[in-house]
Amino acid sequence: MTETPQTRAGFVALIGEPNAGKSTLLNRMVGAKVSIVTHKVQTTRARIRGVAIEGDSQIVFVDTPGLFQPKRRLDRAMVAAAWSGVADADVVVLLIEAHRGITKGVEAILERLAEVGTNRTIALAINKIDRVESPVLLGLTKELNDRFPFAETFLISAERGHGVDTLRHWLAEQMPEEPWLYPEDQIADLPMRMIAAEITREKLILRLHQELPYQLTVETENWEERKDGSARIDQIIYVMRDGHKGIVLGNRGETIKAVSQAARAELMEFMGRKVHLFLQVKVRPGWLEESERYSEMGLDFKDGNV
Repeated sequence: MTETPQTRAGFVALIGEPNAGKSTLLNRMVGAKVSIVTHKVQTTRARIRGVAIEGDSQIVFVDTPGLFQPKRRLDRAMVAAAWSGVADADVVVLLIEAHRGITKGVEAILERLAEVGTNRTIALAINKIDRVESPVLLGLTKELNDRFPFAETFLISAERGHGVDTLRHWLAEQMPEEPWLYPEDQIADLPMRMIAAEITREKLILRLHQELPYQLTVETENWEERKDGSARIDQIIYVMRDGHKGIVLGNRGETIKAVSQAARAELMEFMGRKVHLFLQVKVRPGWLEESERYSEMGLDFKDGNV
């Protein structure tokens, strides 16, 4: 007789339109910031895995890029990564914004989910419930469940934490009986080099309010562990035009200095030790068509093909 595993472990894919609150929910579930959160849409590029423990279950969350109508190679690669996350998951959670309801984007996702089939557990989480009245919420819940046979429906506020514990507990029960996939104290499976780059990119997006954020990327070029326990991190910010470089640098370098300070502070808090962060800005007109940039972001360059 073989012993039945006492632990559970599995993957949960969070999907939805850009800005639906997937990154906020992931961070709330994990209890730490592992995915960047901004007011800008399409900020999550790679599938970021955050690890949460609930009782005897280990839940590995895959925060997929927002699902939208792709136009550029980068967009197509991001959408392909999102649907790949669905294919690999034990449970899928579709996030929908309560106040926006069933948009064209949501309809497209529902159609694609119907194609994927109902042979996997798919739950619905209606987010930002504090923005609508109860009758509207009940009507939206009924309409969505009429359109797709969701295994369960949750009414949540990822930002405020309402309903999140209930969702996490239910997800823990859905995980297959397996040994845990990660050490108990690990909250993400992204390399620290990529987490550091994502933190810097978030600060750039928050600081810059033009279209520029979608035309830049950050790479951690060098990581040096020092004898005193600190880390030296060298990063490159790639932009597409000389004019973009000036925007990132700012007047007398004020913008890049502020970004560097904010990113360094968050890195020190995240890592629990001193960090020396050095940023460079380089113009690289064709970075959106370079396979190396996609690998650095955790995306498949070939998925961007038409």
